[in-house]
Amino acid sequence: MNELVESIRKLKEEKNALILAHYYQRGEIQDIADYVGDSLALAQWAAKTDADIIVMCGVHFMGETAKILSPDKKVLVPDMNAGCSLADSCPADRFERFVKEHPEYTVVSYVNTTAAVKAVTDVVVTSTNARQIVESFPEDEKIIFGPDQNLGNFINSVTGRNMLLWDGACHVHEKFSVEKIVELKAAHPEAVVLAHPECKGAVLRLADVVGSTAALLKYAVSHPEKTYIVATESGILHEMRKKCPNTEFIPAPPSDESCGCNECEFMRLNTLEKLYECLKNESPEIKVDPEIARKAVKPIQRMLEISERLKL
Repeated sequence: MNELVESIRKLKEEKNALILAHYYQRGEIQDIADYVGDSLALAQWAAKTDADIIVMCGVHFMGETAKILSPDKKVLVPDMNAGCSLADSCPADRFERFVKEHPEYTVVSYVNTTAAVKAVTDVVVTSTNARQIVESFPEDEKIIFGPDQNLGNFINSVTGRNMLLWDGACHVHEKFSVEKIVELKAAHPEAVVLAHPECKGAVLRLADVVGSTAALLKYAVSHPEKTYIVATESGILHEMRKKCPNTEFIPAPPSDESCGCNECEFMRLNTLEKLYECLKNESPEIKVDPEIARKAVKPIQRMLEISERLKL
């Protein structure tokens, strides 16, 4: 393992490559990355890097976003099959028809979408900045929000908006068991429940803190004396435990009996071995149709500009 890690680091230096990893990646991938973050942070780093190669250890749409923001860079992903159920729940052709049926609406799309969906979007959001960006529009603005209906419902509930929601969801966050979280809470009455807004409303109502992966991590680091039940993809526990080694973090379980934690099989497709081969061969490489990229970059840049103005 150590030899493989050193080989990856050597290749990275030789090729002037930047390794980015999402919080949901395997722990060993997070440990070797130059930057680890949520979707907003990964987009921000991709937009400003002077590296020749960006290796995106995440899922496909994250690689597309990096390529759109840095078209002159070579963007690689360790496994091209690392997709996203939420992005898949919003086919671009269907979403475009939906948008055209509501021409008077402003289109707000979650970053967990394909480049083609972003191309028919007015502004992209992440779970970190979605509420603030929605609130930056006038209260009577007609808004389409897609594709995550759980996140959309949550934003509607905390802003008083009535956005028109696309019917999509993340299969990981949909699977959390309300009953098992209640049981965990009974067993650990002192525990604080942290939940990602992609979770179903019933789970969010049990939560003490609702926020993006970055926000949940920040809260835990600020309150290390507490015990936590964490309702988001279990990869975030790696960074939480690194930052708070004496804090107990309990993964919220899914409704099935597969295991005691909830993992995204797409995120887990990336491994150290694949990362090494990816850097060595400079493949697989993310390609985005130039016309789609030209349209998709505008809503992403608008998100980054608003986030910078709001200091998110």
